[in-house]
Formats: sequence, C-alpha cells, structure tokens
Amino acid sequence: MKCPYCSFDEDKVIDSRPTDEGATIRRRRECLSCHKRYTTYEKVENMPIMVIKKDGSRQPYDRDKVRKGILRACEKRSVSINQIEKILDAIEGQINNSLEREVTSEFIGELVMEKLKELDEVAYVRFASVYRQFKDINTFMEELNKLLREK
Repeated sequence: MKCPYCSFDEDKVIDSRPTDEGATIRRRRECLSCHKRYTTYEKVENMPIMVIKKDGSRQPYDRDKVRKGILRACEKRSVSINQIEKILDAIEGQINNSLEREVTSEFIGELVMEKLKELDEVAYVRFASVYRQFKDINTFMEELNKLLREK
C-alpha cells in the first residue's frame, strides 16, 4: 500500500476491525517513512456472474429475476419470504462455489427446482411446468408421477 502523503510503499497496520457487518475490513495504517496515519478498507471483490441463455446470449446474473420466478411458483402457498431468501442464498452459494464465472440458465433452473422440491411440491410443479415448458397434460402427469414415485 502506497502512502497517500509521501508515496512510500511500506507501512504497518496499527488497527483492524470489521465494518459493514463483516463485509469490509477497516485498517488504520502508519507510513514507515513519514509516520503519518491513514485508513484503508478491504473487501472481497465480487466478479459478476454471467448467465448463458438458451439462445446463446449472455447477461449478468439477476437475483431479482430468480426471486420473481420463485415468488410466482410459491404464490398462495405457505412459503415465507425468509424461506425464499434462503433458497436464493443457497443457489448463489452453489454458483459461487462452482468457481465458474459463467453458468447456463438451465443450471440455475435445475437448482431452483431442486430447492423448491425440498420446500413445497406444489411450487415445484408450478415452476417445473413453466421451466420445462410442459406441452400438454401428459407431460404434466409424467412429472407428477415421477414426484410420487420418489416419495
């Protein structure tokens, strides 16, 4: 870290403490040349996650877009906003742990269905019917039968 006063590139850290609920570290530093003190902030660099759509186009991951799809599937069900936020956190955790900066929309859709299946089967079937674009009642029934067999 270069001193903002004399541009010397060696300092010592006098004090460190978390800020922003642990998202940032605040450090008080002292330049070893001019002995002036200054503050720096350290935080994790978030690389944007790009979603590869079915048509091959790419767009930034949008938590709100995934939330809207889950909310639509959970409409009039006994699923709380807190539960939906936990699903979103879990999905984003899995995406970040994959260490990939680009993921397919299919991958995200499968993660959503996996989480909804654990949470509420009706919401799962609703989401799956739109996501998998059920063409008729037979494909709908196949999915329901598959769900029943798993039970």
